[in-house]
Amino acid sequence: MKNGLFKKNKAYFVSLTLCISFISFPLLTRAEINQVREFNKNDRVLILAPHPDDEAIGAAGVIHRAIKAGAKVKVTLFTSGDHNELAFIYDEKRLVFRKGEFIHMGDVRREESFAAMGFLGLNKDDIIPLGYPDFGTMEIMTKYWGKTRPFKDFLTRISKVPYEECLSFKAPYVGESILKDLKTVIADFKPTVIFVSHPVDANRDHRALNLFLRVALWDLENKINPPQVVPYLIHVVGWPLPRGYHPELALNPPQQFDNSGIRWEKLDLNPDEIKIKYAAIAYYKSQIKPMPPYLFTFARKNELFGDYPAIKLVRSAPANLNWQDVSQSEYCAIAPGPKSKICGLAYARDEKNLFINLTLRRKIDKNFGVSVYLLGYSKNTEFAKMPKIRLGINLSGLNIRDKKQTLFIKDTQLKYKRSSIFIKIPLVSLGNPDYILASGRTNVKGLTFDDTAWRILDLD
Repeated sequence: MKNGLFKKNKAYFVSLTLCISFISFPLLTRAEINQVREFNKNDRVLILAPHPDDEAIGAAGVIHRAIKAGAKVKVTLFTSGDHNELAFIYDEKRLVFRKGEFIHMGDVRREESFAAMGFLGLNKDDIIPLGYPDFGTMEIMTKYWGKTRPFKDFLTRISKVPYEECLSFKAPYVGESILKDLKTVIADFKPTVIFVSHPVDANRDHRALNLFLRVALWDLENKINPPQVVPYLIHVVGWPLPRGYHPELALNPPQQFDNSGIRWEKLDLNPDEIKIKYAAIAYYKSQIKPMPPYLFTFARKNELFGDYPAIKLVRSAPANLNWQDVSQSEYCAIAPGPKSKICGLAYARDEKNLFINLTLRRKIDKNFGVSVYLLGYSKNTEFAKMPKIRLGINLSGLNIRDKKQTLFIKDTQLKYKRSSIFIKIPLVSLGNPDYILASGRTNVKGLTFDDTAWRILDLD
């Protein structure tokens, strides 16, 4: 069902004709980036890697430093990276179409990870592969929960974990499987600090792993001591430059994030540690061959980390909404800088509703549309049973989907004027959440153009 366009209502609609300014978070300039805290023998450090190689690219220095300090370290591989057709072309010298050959590539990539982590000082038992679908985990997060057929990868044609050495061999590709495995790893290891991929990373598996981690930690509240969560950034368009091995250069935050709310941290590496990281990265031969300079770009004078604070939504009156704006620098995961079609994004709430204001650099037309994702989390409801809402805005109005099902939600409103979009959606339709994982996306002719960072909206 589609909700039609509504006439302007002054009690609700705030026309935004200019880009929304960003909220005043305490910012750190590049000169003020803090150091990651030192490790000690009481630390238990968990590295969550979306694909085999991310653990070395993003955190080889952390792994080496933590082991040297006597800390316990474990690495969890979210996927086996078996969807990388480009790696097949360079490594196998051919195109691949058979399921068994994709599984072979997953085996190759995991073995590379075992070798690299062994070089850094870990045992094979310290690496925990999960084996979920490369390039499919965000689809699972947003659509595949409850009574549904598992996600089936369009390229590998696999719908369950195919690797015997993974934590849950033959587990179906559904959200419950992933969440269960992450909670098992965390509850068993009881980490003091977790390094994980970033919520603004351009790679969808990187974003999905961050989301699954957040849900797992919320589920484990009061069951474990809460670990520190430290995201690392890898995929950003045009960053870092120059490509290649430059041990004399620092890894600075991308310029488009200079005025964001990200609280940056770094781990400075000495020359010997840079060489050790370079040597660890060199084990990922299947990934180096397609783009020889790229992976070594991250063997520099430091490793870079940072996270967004949660966005607190305070109850306010509908006629005087307390808008919390999202920084423009979050809109550049796919198309950086002026090319981004999203100009402003803000959230607010009253007692019963969530409000969204979205400002664009072009009008909605037959080739251009917008989506907003709202994944609610409630302490009182199993996450699998919570709505996973996608609000799609196009020329026909507002299309609402919960996972794969089209919905009509009473009292939802869409107001659209020029390039400003205002949405009201009842909180009950989101499961009366304590938190919402929220993100926006634009598409041009059906292809994703912008992906905003996933942010935590705190309603509690």
